[in-house]
Amino acid sequence: MASQFHGSGGSSTAVVEMEPVYLSTGKTTPPAPAPAPADSSTRRQSSDEEKQDAPDPECPLPPPTATEAKERWNYPRKNVRRVLSCFYSFLVLGANDAAYGLQDFYGLEYIIISLVFLSPFIGYTAAAFLNNFLHTRLGRRGVAFVSSGSHLVAYVIVVVHPPYPVLIVAFALAGFGNGIADAGWNAFIGNLDRANELLGFLHGIYGVGAVISPLIATAMITKAGLPWYAFYYVMIGLASLEILVTGAGFWQATAREYRDFVVASSGSSSGGLKEVLFEKPGARVAWLCAIFLLGYVGIEVALGGWIVEFMIKVRHGAAFESGITATGFWLGLTVGRFILGFITPKIGEKLAITIYLVIAMGFELLFWLVPQFIVSAVAVALQGFVIGPLFPAAIVVMSKLLPYHLHVSAIGFAAAFGGSGAAILPFGVGAIAQAKGVQVLQPIILALFAAILLIWCCLPRIEQKKKQDRE
Repeated sequence: MASQFHGSGGSSTAVVEMEPVYLSTGKTTPPAPAPAPADSSTRRQSSDEEKQDAPDPECPLPPPTATEAKERWNYPRKNVRRVLSCFYSFLVLGANDAAYGLQDFYGLEYIIISLVFLSPFIGYTAAAFLNNFLHTRLGRRGVAFVSSGSHLVAYVIVVVHPPYPVLIVAFALAGFGNGIADAGWNAFIGNLDRANELLGFLHGIYGVGAVISPLIATAMITKAGLPWYAFYYVMIGLASLEILVTGAGFWQATAREYRDFVVASSGSSSGGLKEVLFEKPGARVAWLCAIFLLGYVGIEVALGGWIVEFMIKVRHGAAFESGITATGFWLGLTVGRFILGFITPKIGEKLAITIYLVIAMGFELLFWLVPQFIVSAVAVALQGFVIGPLFPAAIVVMSKLLPYHLHVSAIGFAAAFGGSGAAILPFGVGAIAQAKGVQVLQPIILALFAAILLIWCCLPRIEQKKKQDRE
């Protein structure tokens, strides 16, 4: 247009030419923002990609969000009293694992007395299968009352020293209370932030109860000359307080709160026992950890329960000194849980437990092959120290290997099923001791250590599991 005007000649045309040239240039500048539409289109494309990457608001929250919302021991504030009530409940569990003078009082053989250890197996097994049901129907408040109430009723029966068959029923009921509490509180603490350290304290408190219990019982029996069942008056007091403490701590923990927590944590209300035991990925981890804990708890209670008899009959120690040896074992177990609970996560749970088990086998060989009272007493105390963190570390490994919505059912089942080792293996040791003598305790314990080490090595590596989850 400008060149055509210029070709028609005249000064006026020149004036007109100057305006259109710049005006036309100015009018063609609006296309200059053309990059803006192009840029906006690219931005639109990138925003579309971001929308695709963004989580669907209708879908459950992703794991990172769930991780940020993970509860701590002091958040929300109600968790403070709940965690403390779990600690006290485990103090009662630790004090429960002792039975003194039964053979002399009832005049029975080893294999019959060992039924005291076997009878809680019924209770532990029932707890393993009812744990998820009790949580979903009664909530953690109901779990608190059922477990502590079972303890109280059982100890009232024991303290009247009934006929031996009734005593077996009472210990089965105590085993049920132990299994419910063991499963429920391990699952609760195991899902809190910094679970390794908290579980170390939880099981350390169990060890405190196990240390205090033999001291009180030994003093009552050997120094005060009281019958063995007098100790269970103390247990009645502890169980009565347990009802108050755990009931108050979990009073607001209804079944609805529990179900809502499961859905909010994983976006799914599934995660029942059937899924844990028979479907991947939960089945392999749950069963391996359950069998591992079965062996570990059996070793722990077999050593703690039979060490006094071993030191008296095989190492020819006095009754009081032999009782102190059991106290040394439980004390080592307790200190190990408190101290090694902070070291284990730095090494890595999988490697740390492997190292602890190898060291424990070395101390077991020393205990077995050096026939001296003092050496045996020191070896069993150090043995307790290195195996102390095994149970809490296994719970933490389960929480890392399994999807979040399976934690409560899987941890609860493994803890309760593993707790049945407190019944099965001590009974087995007693049965063999009846036939071969109590000196068979040490080779049995050594073989059990080797067995649970093999089971532990069969668990998947945590790093590999994380890579599979990313893929």
